[in-house]
Amino acid sequence: MTPPTSLPDLKLLRIFACVVRHQGFAAAQQELNLSTSAISTYMSQLETQLGIVLCHRGRGGFSLTSKGELFHQETLRLLGELEGFERYSAALKGELRGTLNLGVLDSTVSDTALPLAEVIGAYSQEHPGVHLHLSVMSPYELQLAVLDNRLDLAIGAFSTRMNGLVYQPLYREQHWLYCSERHSLFEQRRIPAEVITQQRMVGRGYWSQAELARHGFKHSAATVESMEAQLILVLSGAYIGYLPEHYAQPWVEQKRLKVLLPTTFGYQAPFSLILRRGRSREPLIQTFRDLLKNQLNQI
Repeated sequence: MTPPTSLPDLKLLRIFACVVRHQGFAAAQQELNLSTSAISTYMSQLETQLGIVLCHRGRGGFSLTSKGELFHQETLRLLGELEGFERYSAALKGELRGTLNLGVLDSTVSDTALPLAEVIGAYSQEHPGVHLHLSVMSPYELQLAVLDNRLDLAIGAFSTRMNGLVYQPLYREQHWLYCSERHSLFEQRRIPAEVITQQRMVGRGYWSQAELARHGFKHSAATVESMEAQLILVLSGAYIGYLPEHYAQPWVEQKRLKVLLPTTFGYQAPFSLILRRGRSREPLIQTFRDLLKNQLNQI
């Protein structure tokens, strides 16, 4: 390859970032609206400009080279700063434009303590030029996405914290331990705690062994990554498991779920708004944070 003679074309950098995000040319076609041959051509152009091989592609699948990994990290940083600059320039003209990438835990729509729909409605009305992209992810995925600028803001409960992120406390979400009407404990009264801890319990993929122990169990018999999956397994009658009170309440009212020994089992998950350190004054981020704060103060 010939040595690079200029800075890489921004279009090529965005194509590269998209290909890595989708882990391949074919998977990136729809977002880029390009054929695989066109994507391949653009990637070859970028590698020629840089004078290095960024990725391996072929029958063995898509993968980044070691230099490609380093270049990808720098590409995400640069694109994030450029988008922040574009937002700042628009704000100077008195208008907000660009894309706000927001992430949230699943099954929060029924939580009256988090007026997310109201905040988004007000935000969209006040700033119609902003395109909102909302993603639902696990706590670990949310933190990683904010850290590498794929998300601007995220809302969730984070049992472990990552360096480089700012955590703004919001509220606490109540969780109880539930069984369904199909479970043998449903009709029983005065159930000893040691009987409950012997039941087949649903754990969460992002819980450590220490986290599981804090909730009263030594091991789990099933694992989920979302509250909806947790609810399905608990409703099956084969397992017991923790659920947010607001999410389980409709099933409790239908007498499909029952809380198990609330004086012993139960916990509150502290919810936070997270953002990458150094980005708090970006206009899109700051205006959303202010709206969220105002809505929470009204509850």
